[in-house]
Amino acid sequence: MASSFFSDFGLMWYLEELSRKELVKFKELLKQEAEELGLKQIPWSEVKRASKEGLANLLTKHYDGPQAWAVTGRVFLKINRKDLCVKALRESTGHTRKYRAHVKEKFSDMWRRNTITDVAEFFHQKITQEERQYLELFLRPEATEKQSYTVVLQGVQKIGKTMLLMKIILAWSDGIIGQDRFSYIFYFCCGELKKLPATSLAELISREWHEPSVPGIEITAQPERLLFIIDSFEKLKCDLNQPESELCSDWEEQQPVPVLVSSLLRKKMFPESSLIIATTPDLSQELEKNLKDVQVRVMMGFDDYSKKLYFSSILPNWGQAVQAFNAVQENKQLSMLCEMPLLCWLVCTCLKQEMERGQEPAEVCRCTTTLYTSFILHAFTPRGAHGPSPQGRGQLQGLCALAAEGMWTNTFVFPEDMLGRNGIATSDIATLLDTKILLKEHADCYSFLHLSVQEFCAALFHVLKNPSEHPHPAVASVDVLLMTYLERTKKNWVFLGCFLMGLLHENEQRKLDAFFGFQPSQEVKQLCHQSLRRVNENEDLQSQVDFSKLSYCLFEMQNDDFVRKVMEPIKKVNCLILDNIDLIIFSYCLKFCRSLRKLSLCIENIWAKQPHRPVLDSNLVCWDQICSVFRRNEYLFDLQMKDSILNESACVALYSHLREPHCLLQSLKMKGVVLNGEMRLFFDIFIQNPNIRHLSISSMKLSCEDVYLLCEALDHPICNIESLNLEDCSLSADHCNDMAWVLTHNKKLRQLSLTCNYLDTGVGQLCAALSCPEAVLDFLELACCYISQQCCPALSEMLVRNSTLRHLDLSLNILKDEGLEILCEALQLPYCSLRSLCITECGFSTHGCHYLVPVLMYNQNLRHLQIGLNALGDAGVKLLCEALVYPHCRIQTLGLQGCGLTSACCRDLWGVLTHSKTLEGLNLSSNSLDYSGVALLCKALQHPQCSLKVLWMGKGDLDEESWALLRTVEERDPELHIVSA
Repeated sequence: MASSFFSDFGLMWYLEELSRKELVKFKELLKQEAEELGLKQIPWSEVKRASKEGLANLLTKHYDGPQAWAVTGRVFLKINRKDLCVKALRESTGHTRKYRAHVKEKFSDMWRRNTITDVAEFFHQKITQEERQYLELFLRPEATEKQSYTVVLQGVQKIGKTMLLMKIILAWSDGIIGQDRFSYIFYFCCGELKKLPATSLAELISREWHEPSVPGIEITAQPERLLFIIDSFEKLKCDLNQPESELCSDWEEQQPVPVLVSSLLRKKMFPESSLIIATTPDLSQELEKNLKDVQVRVMMGFDDYSKKLYFSSILPNWGQAVQAFNAVQENKQLSMLCEMPLLCWLVCTCLKQEMERGQEPAEVCRCTTTLYTSFILHAFTPRGAHGPSPQGRGQLQGLCALAAEGMWTNTFVFPEDMLGRNGIATSDIATLLDTKILLKEHADCYSFLHLSVQEFCAALFHVLKNPSEHPHPAVASVDVLLMTYLERTKKNWVFLGCFLMGLLHENEQRKLDAFFGFQPSQEVKQLCHQSLRRVNENEDLQSQVDFSKLSYCLFEMQNDDFVRKVMEPIKKVNCLILDNIDLIIFSYCLKFCRSLRKLSLCIENIWAKQPHRPVLDSNLVCWDQICSVFRRNEYLFDLQMKDSILNESACVALYSHLREPHCLLQSLKMKGVVLNGEMRLFFDIFIQNPNIRHLSISSMKLSCEDVYLLCEALDHPICNIESLNLEDCSLSADHCNDMAWVLTHNKKLRQLSLTCNYLDTGVGQLCAALSCPEAVLDFLELACCYISQQCCPALSEMLVRNSTLRHLDLSLNILKDEGLEILCEALQLPYCSLRSLCITECGFSTHGCHYLVPVLMYNQNLRHLQIGLNALGDAGVKLLCEALVYPHCRIQTLGLQGCGLTSACCRDLWGVLTHSKTLEGLNLSSNSLDYSGVALLCKALQHPQCSLKVLWMGKGDLDEESWALLRTVEERDPELHIVSA
């Protein structure tokens, strides 16, 4: 037996097979068997307290491989575990060892063939100690007690996931990691699997097996020692939601490849085995949702330190490496691209080539398009030559045609016949592979170095040629390309539109002129401008365009006149600022939006200090430029900020512009915004800017001092706030005194929302203030404010005394029937001025409807009643219907959603619909109505006396026949709208 057996397979694996009783017996016999073999004794105290793993370590520490096996094997025989001896002997001398040698040779060859040389050399095939610890996390996941596991390796395309998987496999084949854990590791690339017809797992394994026959019995005998690695899962269309009955458990049964892979992933086949699945972030979420016990590991790219090391490995002159690195860091887009090893190689290679020609790195890094143009054109220019050969021009044009067809047909791996169709001869392929722009995927199939390279070549095709000349009909015109790129829900193109616009810059035009010998058509720029002008003239098109994508395109073009023409007419903008690049680009584009009326901002983590990511001064400059839009734009009336975090400096910049007299904002809405600055400065805005009429600061935590400062500002004579929303601001009863004071002193505030705050008994103070003659509020929302029936007397008295309040929302408070009775004492009075009452989900029952009857009959001011999500039942609605047909009832909108209704109430509702002259809106969604009930309602809707205009029904609550009947009635009545709620 080989001396490396235990290092290869791990003695612990065999000891793990022992029961507790067998382990005790093993320890007792160990001393005796060691003496008979003449071996040095292991201290009994250490043996006695050792776990299985600890005992394995003791054996390998005190004895070499053959000695450890000899004593262990003798003990196994003595405790009647001959099966373990046979198993170990079979593994050490059989197929496993040969398979590992085969795997090592195969993946070492893959490493050499399938990676860019400079990238492979930087990462090294050899495993360092630090890498070993990291790789072991994939073969011994944390926080799992189960023998089998599933790890998802998540990362964007070309971030290096395949290279990491190869390292794991090579480390295993070298005995560095995991051999005590796995006898076999099988690697499957989904890019290759998807081309296969129906097959079995046994056949897949045999395709790569090192011998003519696969030892199936040996492989399946220990499924817990199998690891399946599934690479590029996103390339295979797998339905992870298909019924389990459609999956396969037999590894020899032929199935379509997606079914086969799903069966493995969902543990229908080899449930004891383990999995590593490499995929993109979007598919990672789906895997987490549909698979059991998933652990996700995110693969990150180069940080700044790794970038510096890589630059110095490509540019051996340290001074040049630093100069190139600094130039890239100045361009935030390029810096982010360099987080990806392949693109870092592209950037470094390009800069090295251009610096050798005497170019300054800053010029090459002017924008992303500039660098890609230099890289691509240089690849087709022979070393030392001033320009390309005619053959080189033709090869590049063929490559661009191929890229364009791929983008329009969603193709990213190209068979050789597709290359030929686009003008690339078989004799050209070797040259293209040498440029590294084209890579060989597998037999007679090729791909671009990176998706961004394919997108650049596709954009270049559209700039150089009329797409109508392309042999594939899917390749559309420039204006269609641009609009397709900008639309929110269309193709998932990342850079294509940006490269198209970037190639229209005069510098890039000159390069293309020098390379191809002709000036690209100016018609392309005109088509782009016409397309964007059509967007500005059509509000529907504007709603479909992603402003972020448009901004990135215009920033890449860097033509102020062109950008001004595009941005000037835009009236509404949504900005999601996720990183420094977004901030830079939006600050550039927004300054040209002269007609802007509504601006929505969401800023995430720009100001948060994070490791390796300092807060940049340039961020503050860009933020100040964005804020300057508030005072420079005479049409901007509405500013919304959501889920944003601002540090103190960012707050000061924001406040300084909002306080300016030229800032004409009327509405300021801030939801979930964290203002890490002095709140007094924020509230001073409303003292200094009388234009702001509407203020919403929902989901912001306000202290007692903050509320005091706000109320102080509201009382200032210059403050003109008419509506105030303090939803979910951590208010309590302690804050109500200050708010009550505002309600009696402020003559401008008309609307107040305090929804989702723990006001409780503090409501009494608010009611007392609203009962005063000085109160002018007409809209009050107190939903989900922990108001109990004990507060209802104060609310009732306020309704009697207040003559201005028109809308009251008390939803999501536990008022119960007892509270409703008290409220209705005031509501039924004819001089109660309330027009709209919302009391959904307040714990009312059928009995509570008795109290509402006189309200509906005698209060002619009440027009809108929302009482849904209360257990009224059919009997309760019957009582309401009797009141709704009363001649003096003036109800226009009634909400009865989720009230436990059945078709038994439809006869009563029929009476209301055919007799009420005022009811125009009725919500019956989330109730259990069958076809007979719906048919009765439809009959009422067609009655000549029916005045209903809007009916809300839950489509999921009805069968298809009932819904079809409703739609038929709607089609016959042009004034009736049936809304699916």
